[in-house]
Amino acid sequence: MSHAAGDLSKDPTPDPAEENAFFPSPYSLSKYTSPKTNFDGVQHKGAYTEGKWKVLMIAAEERYVMVENGKMFSTGNHPVEMLLPLHHMMEAGFGVDVATVEGYPAKLELWAMPHEDEAVMATYEALKPQLKRPRRLSEVIAHSLGDDSDYLAVFIPGGHGAVVGLPTSETVGRTLDWALANDRFVITLCHGPASLLAASLGKDESPFKGYSVCVFPDALDEGPNLEIGYLPGRLPWLVADLLSEQGLEIVNDDMTGRTHRDRRLLTGDSPLASHSLGLLAADTLVEAARSAG
Repeated sequence: MSHAAGDLSKDPTPDPAEENAFFPSPYSLSKYTSPKTNFDGVQHKGAYTEGKWKVLMIAAEERYVMVENGKMFSTGNHPVEMLLPLHHMMEAGFGVDVATVEGYPAKLELWAMPHEDEAVMATYEALKPQLKRPRRLSEVIAHSLGDDSDYLAVFIPGGHGAVVGLPTSETVGRTLDWALANDRFVITLCHGPASLLAASLGKDESPFKGYSVCVFPDALDEGPNLEIGYLPGRLPWLVADLLSEQGLEIVNDDMTGRTHRDRRLLTGDSPLASHSLGLLAADTLVEAARSAG
């Protein structure tokens, strides 16, 4: 970050690809992004060698979030929140399959890509073909989920793109139902827990009612993210608020890099939690894979 933060504009930057759409302001990016992450190594490199178990990632395929004033936020999956947790899981020995709801390419917030971070960039290169041509989630459900599925976990990255499509997707809900019914893990962070709302579709109450989770603080999306121009307007709804309404307990009200585990649900609060969540996920999955044989 070569410019002093005070010299940078707090006005959201127009996205030339779409009318009335905006990227975060230069000032907000100086506060929220960095060329490197806090990654300092993995703890389970090559620990799982059996080759059966994999991770299913459900990525956001929508780039734009319509905010209350009619503007659109140009977003997607946050690259650090996607790639750093996956780096830990892949280095431990778990394969990754990428799916989106309709099979369209996964969208990334490239303005948040830490281009000097070797771990993140190596994982991006390894997964890029799948990100461009992901599986359609309904086909994964039809052909790859069941009692004998080789998916040990479902991973849903963060980024504001997770609030579009995923919370109202029947196929996301069915995938989460499968994970709960078959004692598989669900791993998600930041705005990714919005996807847990899909588990309540068609039900009287959420199967995650009573679970405790970390999530991106609503207070930041309602206050500072507007003040510094990260968002071009207020979001139509807030993740922690709706999860609370469905009976989930939010364990954080700030953004510190916190992670949390409740049963087989692993969550983190923000991009700052990406490294720690990756460590937690790898540790948890290696132990589970060894126990399963």
